Amino acid sequence: MELHINGETRQFPDRDAAFTVAALVAELGLAGKRIAVERNGDIVPRSQHGETALAGGDRIEIVVAVGGG
Repeated sequence: MELHINGETRQFPDRDAAFTVAALVAELGLAGKRIAVERNGDIVPRSQHGETALAGGDRIEIVVAVGGG
């Protein structure tokens, strides 16, 4: 499956089960971090990461919150 993540095209293996936003976040090593995810121009609330399936060609933007002072 081909996804466009933050402007970069990435390949992921096809899976038998749905590949969700939560699975992508985990695969990218971002699980547990403060992030915002957008799929094809729409914000995906954290509560829907586990049920939002991804499809080949989706455009994903992920922003990681960085604290500072």
